[in-house]
Amino acid sequence: MDSIASSGSPTVPPKAVTARYGRFRRRLVLAGLVLVAVVALVVVLVVRAVGGGGSDGEDAGTAPAAGAQLPTIGDPSPVLVSLAGDAPAPDPAALEAALAPLLAVPALGASPAARVVDVVTGDVLLDRGGDRAAVPASTAKLVTAVAALTTLDPDATLETTVVAGAAPGEVVLVGGGDVTLSTTTPSRTYPGAPTVADLAGQVQAAVGGAPVTRVVVDNGLFTGPLTAPGWGAGDAPSSYAAPVTATAVDGARLTPGNPQRSGAPGTDAGRALAVALGAPGAAVALGEAPAGAAVLGTVRSAPVSRLVEQMLAQSDNVLAEALGRHVALARDLPATFDGVAQAVPAALEDAGFDLAGVAVADGSGLSATDRLPAALLTSVLATAADGSRVELSAIVSGLAVAGYDGTLADRGDADPVTAPGSVRGKTGTLLGVHALAGTVVTADGRLVAFAFVADGVTGGEGPAEAALDQAAAALAACGCS
Repeated sequence: MDSIASSGSPTVPPKAVTARYGRFRRRLVLAGLVLVAVVALVVVLVVRAVGGGGSDGEDAGTAPAAGAQLPTIGDPSPVLVSLAGDAPAPDPAALEAALAPLLAVPALGASPAARVVDVVTGDVLLDRGGDRAAVPASTAKLVTAVAALTTLDPDATLETTVVAGAAPGEVVLVGGGDVTLSTTTPSRTYPGAPTVADLAGQVQAAVGGAPVTRVVVDNGLFTGPLTAPGWGAGDAPSSYAAPVTATAVDGARLTPGNPQRSGAPGTDAGRALAVALGAPGAAVALGEAPAGAAVLGTVRSAPVSRLVEQMLAQSDNVLAEALGRHVALARDLPATFDGVAQAVPAALEDAGFDLAGVAVADGSGLSATDRLPAALLTSVLATAADGSRVELSAIVSGLAVAGYDGTLADRGDADPVTAPGSVRGKTGTLLGVHALAGTVVTADGRLVAFAFVADGVTGGEGPAEAALDQAAAALAACGCS
């Protein structure tokens, strides 16, 4: 989740009455269209059945019953906007005239960074401080996504195992950096996640009914400090972050669906396994797996591409940090925050992106010392959206849809001019920092990438987010050709 780093309080976007009404009205209209289509189809089928059973040999599909009045059914209206192959690109001068007043409002502080890029040509359509190294907040997850999708196989999975312990009755849960391991079946947060129940079932079969009296948790895959430079004192644990460990369940949440994260994710995972093994009273401790220990059970995560989508859509800091560490390991660097700080920029450079102004302290963007230019964010988005780098497609599919899902579920749908689904984005929120970066289909059907980063906000979260939403909606409503 996005967060307020220095306060440790969760970010709760304002739920304006107009936003609720706009979303309700659209869904009501869509439901009505579906109902009309279903009724029309039933009428057609009934008429054909009545008129098609005669003995004169006429085909049922060509001879309606006498007096039947078939309804006229037109082409269905699109639910989501589609791209026009010959759509004109916005004129930079017209776009500047439309967006400049919205980006200059006091709610966004002094000199917010902004850039808009045409996805088809790569041309810069608007640039207001786009090369400035700004505090990105959670839009930094976009570069972590690039690093994960280009360094790791997008189809790869993360493994969690249980091995035999050093003493009778002891098993060892070996963390593989998959924080999505679920205590419910299925997971309430991560579709496709492996379950503790599955893992426990394999262990029970392997030990042949022998009692488990002790569960050891091996967190050795990840090393170093549990929190990053630039994190606030109240960030881990909080409702949006936890100490970074190689073993966790439910995204390090205290309970499934509960936003509050744990201060001891590894120990919680060990307890969850003990309960699933039918041994809730078993001792749980951190430790190391014996060398060469027999494997008792193995489960695997959803593919890396799916994990990237989940990280982006829900702005999941814990999942972002786990993916960053896997990037570090794949590049033969330590699975630490320092390793991530080296690995992510190196992956970006190898993928062909400009590193000017880039400073990385973590994988989530929770650190106040992270720096990324808006120009890099739009470059990443445009490259992922133009089809030239298929492995980056999960970045686009992972963006939240304004007014529909993820961190934009209750934002961006109050403007009746903006077509549903035209704005997709990654949000970012820290104390004094509010950002929105994503893709927009303009009123003319042209796909553009944008990044708005306001890192000098003093007027509060609500007005800043509303200003960003208005800018994105104006971009979507503006053909500006």
